[in-house]
Amino acid sequence: MSCYLNPRSDLVFKKIFGERKHLLISFLNSLLPLPEDGLIESLDYLPVEQIPTIPVLKRTIVDVKCTDQQGRIFICEMQIEWSSYFMERMLFGASQAYVRQLEKGDKYEYLKPVYGLGLLGQNFDHESDHFYHHYKIVNVEKPEREIKGLQFVFIELPKFKPSTHAEKKLQILWLRFMSEINEKTKTVDSELLSVPEIKEAVEL
Repeated sequence: MSCYLNPRSDLVFKKIFGERKHLLISFLNSLLPLPEDGLIESLDYLPVEQIPTIPVLKRTIVDVKCTDQQGRIFICEMQIEWSSYFMERMLFGASQAYVRQLEKGDKYEYLKPVYGLGLLGQNFDHESDHFYHHYKIVNVEKPEREIKGLQFVFIELPKFKPSTHAEKKLQILWLRFMSEINEKTKTVDSELLSVPEIKEAVEL
Protein backbone atom coordinates (compact mmCIF):
# COMPACT_ATOMS: atom_id res chain seq x y z
CA MET A 1 0.00 0.00 0.00
CA SER A 2 1.31 3.44 -0.93
CA CYS A 3 2.16 5.94 1.81
CA TYR A 4 1.93 8.99 -0.46
CA LEU A 5 -0.51 10.93 -2.62
CA ASN A 6 0.23 12.78 -5.84
CA PRO A 7 0.71 16.54 -5.15
CA ARG A 8 -0.34 17.27 -8.73
CA SER A 9 -3.92 16.24 -8.03
CA ASP A 10 -6.30 19.13 -7.31
CA LEU A 11 -7.31 18.02 -3.83
CA VAL A 12 -3.79 17.21 -2.60
CA PHE A 13 -2.26 20.39 -4.04
CA LYS A 14 -4.93 22.50 -2.38
CA LYS A 15 -4.53 20.62 0.91
CA ILE A 16 -0.79 21.38 0.96
CA PHE A 17 -0.62 24.89 -0.50
CA GLY A 18 -4.17 26.16 0.04
CA GLU A 19 -4.07 25.88 3.82
CA ARG A 20 -0.44 26.57 4.79
CA LYS A 21 0.87 29.99 3.82
CA HIS A 22 4.53 29.33 4.68
CA LEU A 23 4.68 26.38 2.26
CA LEU A 24 3.11 28.38 -0.55
CA ILE A 25 5.48 31.31 0.05
CA SER A 26 8.49 29.02 -0.30
CA PHE A 27 6.98 27.37 -3.38
CA LEU A 28 6.16 30.65 -5.17
CA ASN A 29 9.46 32.33 -4.31
CA SER A 30 11.24 29.41 -5.96
CA LEU A 31 9.11 29.39 -9.14
CA LEU A 32 8.10 32.96 -9.98
CA PRO A 33 10.52 35.32 -11.81
CA LEU A 34 10.83 37.69 -8.86
CA PRO A 35 13.77 40.08 -8.30
CA GLU A 36 16.15 39.34 -5.44
CA ASP A 37 14.73 42.26 -3.44
CA GLY A 38 11.14 41.38 -4.30
CA LEU A 39 10.57 37.98 -2.72
CA ILE A 40 7.22 37.25 -1.11
CA GLU A 41 7.10 37.89 2.63
CA SER A 42 3.40 37.36 3.28
CA LEU A 43 0.25 36.37 1.43
CA ASP A 44 -3.49 36.13 1.87
CA TYR A 45 -5.83 33.69 0.17
CA LEU A 46 -8.40 35.41 -2.01
CA PRO A 47 -12.05 34.60 -1.24
CA VAL A 48 -13.79 32.06 -3.42
CA GLU A 49 -16.26 34.73 -4.54
CA GLN A 50 -13.53 36.11 -6.80
CA ILE A 51 -13.37 32.87 -8.77
CA PRO A 52 -15.39 33.06 -12.03
CA THR A 53 -18.74 31.33 -11.93
CA ILE A 54 -18.21 29.24 -15.06
CA PRO A 55 -16.24 26.23 -13.76
CA VAL A 56 -15.89 24.53 -17.15
CA LEU A 57 -13.82 27.48 -18.36
CA LYS A 58 -11.40 27.62 -15.51
CA ARG A 59 -10.20 25.40 -12.71
CA THR A 60 -8.28 27.43 -10.16
CA ILE A 61 -6.28 25.65 -7.51
CA VAL A 62 -5.24 28.62 -5.37
CA ASP A 63 -5.49 32.40 -5.78
CA VAL A 64 -3.44 34.58 -3.42
CA LYS A 65 -2.56 38.24 -2.83
CA CYS A 66 1.16 38.51 -2.10
CA THR A 67 3.23 41.23 -0.41
CA ASP A 68 6.93 41.36 -1.24
CA GLN A 69 9.96 42.62 0.68
CA GLN A 70 9.40 46.17 -0.57
CA GLY A 71 5.77 46.24 0.50
CA ARG A 72 4.56 45.88 -3.09
CA ILE A 73 1.44 43.82 -3.68
CA PHE A 74 0.67 41.42 -6.53
CA ILE A 75 -1.71 38.55 -7.16
CA CYS A 76 -0.80 35.01 -8.17
CA GLU A 77 -3.40 32.83 -9.87
CA MET A 78 -2.41 29.15 -10.00
CA GLN A 79 -3.71 26.26 -12.02
CA ILE A 80 -2.74 22.68 -12.66
CA GLU A 81 -3.93 22.24 -16.21
CA TRP A 82 -3.80 18.99 -18.17
CA SER A 83 -6.15 19.68 -21.07
CA SER A 84 -5.93 21.58 -24.33
CA TYR A 85 -6.39 25.36 -24.46
CA PHE A 86 -4.51 25.76 -21.17
CA MET A 87 -3.01 29.08 -22.31
CA GLU A 88 -6.46 30.46 -23.01
CA ARG A 89 -7.66 29.18 -19.64
CA MET A 90 -4.72 30.80 -17.87
CA LEU A 91 -5.28 34.08 -19.73
CA PHE A 92 -8.94 33.95 -18.76
CA GLY A 93 -8.20 33.23 -15.11
CA ALA A 94 -5.44 35.80 -14.70
CA SER A 95 -7.49 38.45 -16.52
CA GLN A 96 -10.42 37.77 -14.21
CA ALA A 97 -8.12 38.14 -11.20
CA TYR A 98 -6.90 41.46 -12.63
CA VAL A 99 -10.36 42.83 -13.42
CA ARG A 100 -12.03 41.77 -10.19
CA GLN A 101 -9.68 43.94 -8.14
CA LEU A 102 -11.77 47.03 -8.84
CA GLU A 103 -15.30 47.91 -7.88
CA LYS A 104 -17.34 50.38 -9.91
CA GLY A 105 -15.85 53.84 -9.56
CA ASP A 106 -12.44 52.66 -8.30
CA LYS A 107 -9.35 54.21 -9.86
CA TYR A 108 -7.17 52.19 -12.22
CA GLU A 109 -4.11 53.15 -10.18
CA TYR A 110 -5.31 50.72 -7.51
CA LEU A 111 -4.74 47.74 -9.82
CA LYS A 112 -1.97 45.37 -8.79
CA PRO A 113 0.07 43.08 -11.09
CA VAL A 114 -1.08 39.51 -11.61
CA TYR A 115 1.07 36.43 -12.22
CA GLY A 116 -0.50 33.37 -13.79
CA LEU A 117 1.34 30.16 -12.83
CA GLY A 118 0.54 26.97 -14.73
CA LEU A 119 2.01 23.59 -13.76
CA LEU A 120 1.64 21.32 -16.77
CA GLY A 121 1.72 17.54 -16.91
CA GLN A 122 2.08 17.59 -20.69
CA ASN A 123 4.49 19.31 -23.07
CA PHE A 124 3.20 22.09 -25.31
CA ASP A 125 6.38 23.57 -26.79
CA HIS A 126 7.81 20.79 -28.92
CA GLU A 127 10.49 23.02 -30.44
CA SER A 128 12.31 23.70 -27.18
CA ASP A 129 13.92 21.60 -24.46
CA HIS A 130 13.30 24.30 -21.87
CA PHE A 131 10.73 23.45 -19.21
CA TYR A 132 10.30 27.00 -17.86
CA HIS A 133 8.41 29.54 -19.98
CA HIS A 134 7.95 33.18 -18.92
CA TYR A 135 5.56 35.40 -20.90
CA LYS A 136 4.99 39.16 -20.71
CA ILE A 137 3.08 41.77 -22.71
CA VAL A 138 5.80 43.57 -24.69
CA ASN A 139 6.23 45.82 -27.70
CA VAL A 140 6.96 43.58 -30.69
CA GLU A 141 9.62 45.90 -32.12
CA LYS A 142 11.09 46.89 -28.76
CA PRO A 143 10.62 43.98 -26.31
CA GLU A 144 12.23 45.96 -23.49
CA ARG A 145 9.07 48.09 -23.45
CA GLU A 146 6.52 46.25 -21.38
CA ILE A 147 2.87 46.78 -20.44
CA LYS A 148 2.81 46.03 -16.74
CA GLY A 149 0.01 44.06 -15.20
CA LEU A 150 -0.01 40.48 -16.47
CA GLN A 151 2.76 37.91 -16.58
CA PHE A 152 2.58 34.16 -17.06
CA VAL A 153 4.82 31.25 -16.13
CA PHE A 154 4.23 27.81 -17.63
CA ILE A 155 6.24 24.88 -16.33
CA GLU A 156 6.33 21.67 -18.37
CA LEU A 157 6.97 19.05 -15.71
CA PRO A 158 7.77 16.19 -18.16
CA LYS A 159 10.75 18.19 -19.48
CA PHE A 160 12.11 18.92 -16.03
CA LYS A 161 15.53 17.29 -15.49
CA PRO A 162 17.13 18.18 -12.12
CA SER A 163 20.71 17.53 -13.21
CA THR A 164 20.66 20.29 -15.81
CA HIS A 165 19.40 23.09 -13.57
CA ALA A 166 21.49 22.86 -10.42
CA GLU A 167 21.92 26.62 -10.11
CA LYS A 168 18.46 27.15 -8.57
CA LYS A 169 18.43 24.57 -5.82
CA LEU A 170 15.15 25.43 -4.07
CA GLN A 171 13.29 25.62 -7.39
CA ILE A 172 14.73 22.27 -8.40
CA LEU A 173 13.77 20.61 -5.14
CA TRP A 174 10.19 21.90 -5.24
CA LEU A 175 9.84 20.73 -8.85
CA ARG A 176 11.27 17.35 -7.87
CA PHE A 177 8.59 17.17 -5.19
CA MET A 178 5.91 17.95 -7.80
CA SER A 179 7.39 15.53 -10.34
CA GLU A 180 8.58 12.56 -8.31
CA ILE A 181 6.07 12.05 -5.51
CA ASN A 182 3.02 9.97 -6.40
CA GLU A 183 1.03 6.91 -5.36
CA LYS A 184 3.92 4.61 -6.38
CA THR A 185 6.47 6.36 -4.14
CA LYS A 186 7.93 4.12 -1.45
CA THR A 187 10.78 6.27 -0.17
CA VAL A 188 11.65 9.96 -0.52
CA ASP A 189 15.14 11.25 -1.33
CA SER A 190 16.88 12.74 1.70
CA GLU A 191 17.74 15.86 -0.31
CA LEU A 192 14.04 16.71 -0.50
CA LEU A 193 13.63 16.11 3.20
CA SER A 194 16.56 18.45 3.97
CA VAL A 195 14.33 21.48 3.24
CA PRO A 196 11.90 21.94 6.18
CA GLU A 197 9.04 23.22 4.00
CA ILE A 198 9.35 20.37 1.51
CA LYS A 199 9.67 17.85 4.33
CA GLU A 200 6.40 19.16 5.79
CA ALA A 201 4.72 18.94 2.37
CA VAL A 202 5.92 15.33 2.01
CA GLU A 203 4.55 14.47 5.46
CA LEU A 204 1.20 16.03 4.56
